[in-house]
Amino acid sequence: MELYLDTANVKEVERLARIYPLAGVTTNPSIIAAGKEAIWDVLPRLQKAVGPEGILFAQVMSRSAEGMVEEAKRLSNAVPGIVVKIPVTSEGLAAIKLLKKEGIPTLGTAVYSASQGLLAALAGAKYVAPYVNRVDAQGGDGIRMVQELQSLLEMHAPESKVLAASFKTPRQALDCLLAGCEAITLPLDVAQQMLNTPAVESAIEKFEQDWNNAFGNLNL
Repeated sequence: MELYLDTANVKEVERLARIYPLAGVTTNPSIIAAGKEAIWDVLPRLQKAVGPEGILFAQVMSRSAEGMVEEAKRLSNAVPGIVVKIPVTSEGLAAIKLLKKEGIPTLGTAVYSASQGLLAALAGAKYVAPYVNRVDAQGGDGIRMVQELQSLLEMHAPESKVLAASFKTPRQALDCLLAGCEAITLPLDVAQQMLNTPAVESAIEKFEQDWNNAFGNLNL
């Protein structure tokens, strides 16, 4: 199972990489734009934050297959081993096929249906990213879509992985993992929610109080 952070906040990645068993970091144009730092500056810093074994994801901006391939090559040259995110459009599918031949790993992104995700995988995408909460927001069933996509990849494209994205709650992320997802990417707030439970601090304080009352200190 691979756990990613969906952010371009280098300081937060550095902080959480010490705590969480991170596989790497995913970004997208909106995330990069929010940080107001050029992508060519932030990507090397993110790579350093996740370490040499961490995987980085960045997305192309072009709408044409030729432009996507050109931008993917630039990203791959700047950060060797990067996984290039390609929106799963008609041109995106063409780009994924071309990049597969070039040996550049891709992630099919902006996936709103199981059929769309399957096409990306069959075209050669290493990862496919269904947008769970965004599907829910449109009146669909994001978790069911992930379940269907996971089953389709297992049967027809076993070399590709579901990397579920777009979460608002830890419950959504856990349901995706229960559906068999091999990878998820979490925004910072959801990653924090998975760990920060008020009851935990209350339990620790009670342990400390009982120990201190018995022994007069908080040491073993």
